[in-house]
Amino acid sequence: MLLSQFIESALSRENAAGRIFIAYSGGVDSHVLLHLCACTPSLKDKIIAVYVHHGLQAAAESWPEHCQQIAAALGVDFQLLKVNAHATSGQSPEEAARDARYTAFKALLKKDDVLLVGQHREDQLETVLLQLFRGSGLAGLSGMPERMALGEGVLLRPFLNINKQAINDYARQQQLSWVEDPTNQCSDYDRNFLRNDVLPLLKQRWPAIDKTVARSAKHCADAQELVNEVAGQYFDLVFNQADQTLIMSQLNLQSLAHQKLIIRQWFAQIGLKMPSQDLVGRILDEVVGANEQSAPLISTQGFKIRRYRDKLYCLPQAVIEIQQAKSWPNQQRSITIGNHQALSWIESSTGILAEHWHAAQIEIKFRSGGEKIRLYGRTGHHSLKKLFQEAGISPWEREQMPLIYLNGCLAAVGDLWISAEFYAENPTACVRVVWQRQESDPKDNDEVALVD
Repeated sequence: MLLSQFIESALSRENAAGRIFIAYSGGVDSHVLLHLCACTPSLKDKIIAVYVHHGLQAAAESWPEHCQQIAAALGVDFQLLKVNAHATSGQSPEEAARDARYTAFKALLKKDDVLLVGQHREDQLETVLLQLFRGSGLAGLSGMPERMALGEGVLLRPFLNINKQAINDYARQQQLSWVEDPTNQCSDYDRNFLRNDVLPLLKQRWPAIDKTVARSAKHCADAQELVNEVAGQYFDLVFNQADQTLIMSQLNLQSLAHQKLIIRQWFAQIGLKMPSQDLVGRILDEVVGANEQSAPLISTQGFKIRRYRDKLYCLPQAVIEIQQAKSWPNQQRSITIGNHQALSWIESSTGILAEHWHAAQIEIKFRSGGEKIRLYGRTGHHSLKKLFQEAGISPWEREQMPLIYLNGCLAAVGDLWISAEFYAENPTACVRVVWQRQESDPKDNDEVALVD
């Protein structure tokens, strides 16, 4: 029997002081969740029913209105979120819709907010079996967690240990009206095929399969937690927090099993989906194990895995813009130079004299090869190539490094070096260039945890 205490108990552990959002699709599971919350006096005034409109099928065009009417009848607030859920290349329709939905939820949640979703024990059964068929490890076979951080808030699944029959019984007893998604009957989708064609047969043989598989998922989750603790200890020895890289000399000191754990932990740390066993092997063999003089590269999830000197990098696979020289008005504080980059100048006690800066014709250029600069405190002219090598600047960073010219003469290299011809020390009369780079973030998306 479903009771509101299930939800109140889950929320009490969170000390939820913010808003309580309910992911309301109009289907029976989310409708029962909404109804239970709306009938709980301590929750009713805090809840907001949220419908995510994917815009993928004509039959769904009337569902937002239905959901809004149900919310109004229950006396709770309603919010409609419209998303672009069209699949990109290599993405399944289910994955695209899920990613769009949870991206919208993530943006919605602020500190102390909670999102409740109506996934139940049979959803968990489907998730674990799908992960098993895909060859997943412990993380995948752990299924969906009852609780997980999302955005600035928390996502809870209060029905995860409740069977589907209990939800259906409640809906009939309360005479609820819900929408039926016609695509749920289409077994072209893996989850629907499993639900419609496979699970009925399995349940005939093993009636309690949802309960036993959920128990196995919990065992896997407990084991994964221990693995994460061990992986974290080894990972900390290898990971460079400053630039999110792995130190390969430290990585090579570990056993092969620990190296694989560290690579997986690295992907989790930087927000990527767990790499396949094959991909982990390729990273270790083709990149980490490559000759120091080679420049191997592996692409995955919109990022590039590559090495430079003793570091293993994971870099956004952004299209490199063809950099063009451009003028920088000498009274203008900052300027955008493409590729999510900008230059600005600040007052400084050392740098380029402000009177020279504001009187000069300033140009921003990029390397064409052969550039040299004389540095304050060092004799002779030095090629930028040699300076970059000395400083450990990677080849891909060199290509994007802005060169600042004053009246046709190289005055500064990004915010690294200032030419001796322009360098000055004056507590009140200098400017210094600041190079701002905005890094792309990986999609914050956990395929297992967010499946619904």
